[in-house]
Amino acid sequence: MNAVTVFNPGQLPAFAKKGEVSAIAKALAGGAGQQGKRISIKGGVFRLIADGKEVAAIDERYLDVVVVNAAPKVSRTFFMGEYNEANPTPPTCFSQSGDVPDPSIKQPQAASCATCPQNVAGSGKGDSRACRYSQRLAVVLANDMEGDVMQLSLAATSLFGKAEGENRPMQEYARWLTAQGIDPTMLVTRLKFDTNAPTPKLFFKAMRWLTDEEFALTQEKGQSPDAVKAVTLTVSQTDGVQAAQPAPFVAAGAPPKAAKAAKPAPAPVAQDEDEEPPAPPPKTKAKAAKPAPVAQDEDEEPTVRKAAAPAPSAVPAATGLAKALADWDDE
Repeated sequence: MNAVTVFNPGQLPAFAKKGEVSAIAKALAGGAGQQGKRISIKGGVFRLIADGKEVAAIDERYLDVVVVNAAPKVSRTFFMGEYNEANPTPPTCFSQSGDVPDPSIKQPQAASCATCPQNVAGSGKGDSRACRYSQRLAVVLANDMEGDVMQLSLAATSLFGKAEGENRPMQEYARWLTAQGIDPTMLVTRLKFDTNAPTPKLFFKAMRWLTDEEFALTQEKGQSPDAVKAVTLTVSQTDGVQAAQPAPFVAAGAPPKAAKAAKPAPAPVAQDEDEEPPAPPPKTKAKAAKPAPVAQDEDEEPTVRKAAAPAPSAVPAATGLAKALADWDDE
C-alpha cells in the first residue's frame, strides 16, 4: 500500500475506513494516541500530517473535500525570530478571536490586536504584517467521508481576495454560495492550487451536491470531538509541539526595549544528607537583546481543473456555518 492509497483511501474495505485506533495500535506506537491530523499545502503539494510528521502526499493538483466545521472567526498568529521548520515551536502570541491575545499567552505582545505593533504594516517582510491571519476548517475527504476529520488551516492569501473566473478564495466562495442560499457543508468542494501564485495558495470550487446519506454523515462528523479540536487548536497544538518560552511584553506604540534575562544559576554542589545546603549566591541581571520579529512563510495551499458548479433545482436554506464562513473579516 503506497502513500497515495493511504491518503486517498477510496478503495479501502469498509472495516478499514473507520479510522479507529485500537489498544494494539497505541501499544505498537509507543503507548500514545495521535494529537490530530491535518492537511498541509507546503511546497504546493497536498500532504497529510499526523502528530507533526508527514505520512503521505499526493501528486494531484487538486483535492476534493467536504467542509464539516469552521472556526467562527479569523485568528492571528505571531512568531518571534526566525522560524526553524526542523525544530518548530508554537507561536509567540496568537488570538483565536483576532481581537485580543489568547488567555494561554503568558506575555502577549499587546493588550489588543488592534493596537499591537506586530499588526502594523511593515512589521513583517516588506509591507506585510508580522502577525498573520489564518482560518481553521475541519474537513473530511470526499472519497472517504467515514474517515478521519482533518484540520485545514488557511492563510490570508487563501481566505481573502477576488474571484478569478470560477476560481474563488474561501471568503468569496462562501459568499457566492450563501447568496444562492447554499451552505458549503452541503457540497463537495474542490481545493486547487493557484498555479500563478509565488507561494502556495488555494482556490475553492463547488463540485456536486451531497446525497442525503452523505449529508447526514458529514453533519455528524462536524459535531465530533475531532472536528471541534480541528477548529479550536492551533497547528502546533494539533502537531503536539511543546510550548515555547514566552516573549517579552511590548506596549502599543512604545519603542523597543531590551528584555532583562536572569543569569543562569551555577550547577548545584553535592551535599551530605545531613548537611545544610549553602545559601545560593545573589543573582545578577544581564540585558539580553530582543530578537527582531520575522514574518513566517505561510504554510499551505492547491490547482486548476474545471467542472461546472451544481445547478440545484431546489435551494436549501443556509446554516450558521455558512454565515461564519461568509462573514469573515477581510481587513
